[in-house]
Amino acid sequence: MPTRRTLLAATAAATALAALPALAQAPARANPMPEELRRALERDPTAPVLGNPDGDITLTEFFDYNCPHCRTMLPLVQQLVSSDPQLRVVYREWPVFGPGSDFAARASLATLPMGRYWQMHAGLLTMRGRAEEATVMRVARDVGLDEAQLREAMLAEPIERHINTSHMLADHMGLAGTPSFICGDEAVFGAMTLDELRELVARGRRTMGVAG
Repeated sequence: MPTRRTLLAATAAATALAALPALAQAPARANPMPEELRRALERDPTAPVLGNPDGDITLTEFFDYNCPHCRTMLPLVQQLVSSDPQLRVVYREWPVFGPGSDFAARASLATLPMGRYWQMHAGLLTMRGRAEEATVMRVARDVGLDEAQLREAMLAEPIERHINTSHMLADHMGLAGTPSFICGDEAVFGAMTLDELRELVARGRRTMGVAG
């Protein structure tokens, strides 16, 4: 079973992310997420968004291309989005499995302004073997990308900012690893079933007071 915990349980890590100061807790919820933290998680312009960009609830996934459980979650998240027209999914590239993961994250994020992120994302999560420089570039060629152009785009400042922010957010919240899913005021670590994902989103809607 996945390990569940509220996001603000790791308050001792608050100083790790100075841009996200703790707020006074709202009386309506026992352990609400600070609004600065919610904005960083859900509204970062460097983060890819799947589903309805104007949806009534946001599910954020922290993932790594070399995480086997992240790979198994890809079709489930896609099914969830297809079945929930009001769901907004934010992807946070969090490369924690070494240099190959970092290279893959940078290559994938570089395709976002090219309009090729979802092809690259799916290719990296469904390929055989580990994500490393050679295999990442093979996937890039398979989806029709120019390798030299991609390498240049990987140096863009928003990519560095996205990855650094992912590490800071994860440290701030005390995330245990990938995949981690966040909705409402709750974080869930580990692979889940489609029904468990739906239940997490439903709890998030109840927490945020939206009907769904």
